[in-house]
Amino acid sequence: MGSVYRARDLHFPNVVKLVAVKEMVNLAPDPKVRETIVQNFEREANILATLTHPSIPSIFDYFSSEDRSYLVLEYINGSDLEAVVSEADGFLASAQVVSWAIELCDVLNFLHTHKPDQIIFRDMKPSNVMLDSRGHIMLVDFGIAKQFQTGQKGTMIGTEGYSPPEQYRGEATHLADLYSLGATIHHLLTKRDPCMEPPFSFAERLIRKINQDVSAEIEAVVMRALEYEPKDRFTSAAEMKEALMAAARQTGLLSRIATKSASAIQADGVKPIWKFKCEDEIRGTPAYFDNTLYVGCYDNNLYALDAAEGTFQWKYPTDGGIVSKPAIADGNVFFGSEDKRLHVISARTGNITWSHYAEAPIRSSPKIAEGHVFVGSDDGCLHAVNSVTGRSVWEFHASAAIRSTPFIANDKVYAGSESGGFYCVDFKGDLKWQFKAKRAITSSPLVTEHGVYFTSLDGFLYALDPNSGWALWKFRLGKGSISSPSILDNLIFTGAADGFIYAVDMKTAKEVWRYRTEHQVSSSPVIYKDALYCPSIDGHLYCLEARTGQLRWKFGTEGPITGSPLVYDDIVYIGSTDHQIYALLA
Repeated sequence: MGSVYRARDLHFPNVVKLVAVKEMVNLAPDPKVRETIVQNFEREANILATLTHPSIPSIFDYFSSEDRSYLVLEYINGSDLEAVVSEADGFLASAQVVSWAIELCDVLNFLHTHKPDQIIFRDMKPSNVMLDSRGHIMLVDFGIAKQFQTGQKGTMIGTEGYSPPEQYRGEATHLADLYSLGATIHHLLTKRDPCMEPPFSFAERLIRKINQDVSAEIEAVVMRALEYEPKDRFTSAAEMKEALMAAARQTGLLSRIATKSASAIQADGVKPIWKFKCEDEIRGTPAYFDNTLYVGCYDNNLYALDAAEGTFQWKYPTDGGIVSKPAIADGNVFFGSEDKRLHVISARTGNITWSHYAEAPIRSSPKIAEGHVFVGSDDGCLHAVNSVTGRSVWEFHASAAIRSTPFIANDKVYAGSESGGFYCVDFKGDLKWQFKAKRAITSSPLVTEHGVYFTSLDGFLYALDPNSGWALWKFRLGKGSISSPSILDNLIFTGAADGFIYAVDMKTAKEVWRYRTEHQVSSSPVIYKDALYCPSIDGHLYCLEARTGQLRWKFGTEGPITGSPLVYDDIVYIGSTDHQIYALLA
């Protein structure tokens, strides 16, 4: 009944903003039919206006003119999966298809649990799923999507071959979408279009008889989604996703799920907003305050740059290299240096306020709480310093250098040492408990109500009870790690010297996914919205889907990256040993 056009939004004359314009031509002779068509089109506009999800295009406008109606939508630069599968030489990789299926389960679960009314898509098929230029799944064409009400019947609507039996009777529930997703996965794995086959005949076309590269476990998940009776299918999209991930994990497919898709972005496909060159390696992590980026460098300077433009503002010289991440409080910047000093300077001018001397280099990053600065040193001490005067309040003596950045929670300070000792100290400097790993703990701890999490060079990710220090669980990594963990929902993420980025279930201590880089990962992953950002010694910054480990994009520098990224206001800031600081769109 219409077409979709690529267009330019002239509300923004100074930039090229592309949009998709969906045109519906209403030439039905019956006035009631015309009215129904317009109502359906308006319903699509209304549904899209209520949805905010990274896999659903945003709607910008809706209007009508005579016998035509228009939707102005987010422009998706890519191909639909029907084109991808038809143009592929041979079968698509199982890992790739399963990764798409997991993404689609996520977006269906979002629709099915939408408040106040769940939404049934009712037309899941490859041509309604687009793969954008990042290799990211987008669900398009909500023309027949419907807000579901229990017991309500409707007209038989959908696509033959993909629609389940009950949808032909006008009784579609959220389980109908699971059937259609199963049909879509079946098509992608077998290259057999169900529109060209007898209806409901998937049991006669078992996937492994057509494509022997598909595992029996994956086939079982797809065939359960395609059960004739709704009660025999999965109960939800979330349950189907878990089944797919369990099958992929069981067969070793999960570790390959994050491989590049047919249109995944290459390293040179991401362009920096700006970059700034220093005089030596940048090994640490930047900090942001009041539109200014502060970053230490091995040329012995702390740089202050305009965060929006990357222009130089000032630099403060020290007598040693800086790997410490700056902390900002009360208009001052706090950071350690290999010149054995904790420096405190004005965030506005870069002039010194005060400094505190340790007996050895300070490679730990300071943390500020309750009028104190807490920082570790290679002198084997955890230092507590008055944040206003710079006077020492107390020193806690550990058994070796403290390069771990302290974590402050519940009036306690948590930090690890290079001898493998991990310490919980109160604000008076008294030891509350300690834990011993087999090798160094350079990783900075992450503390929640339920656990203390850190990695060690002994090759484990640890979870300890925050009150007693007893081990709750430990997860074996492929090699040792100095990466500091991050958390999203029930997942904990970290990197290791084996070159993998790991996602681990915090409740079960089982691996959810892993992503292979080309070298060891000594940086710490950062979570922003639904994405994970983590660099590698291979010189790339990786952007992954946090829940699946699928690659969105990667950005290559000309040297190893040892520091962690900073993400602020949709911009990623990262330094590299190639002497450059980069700003990228998140």
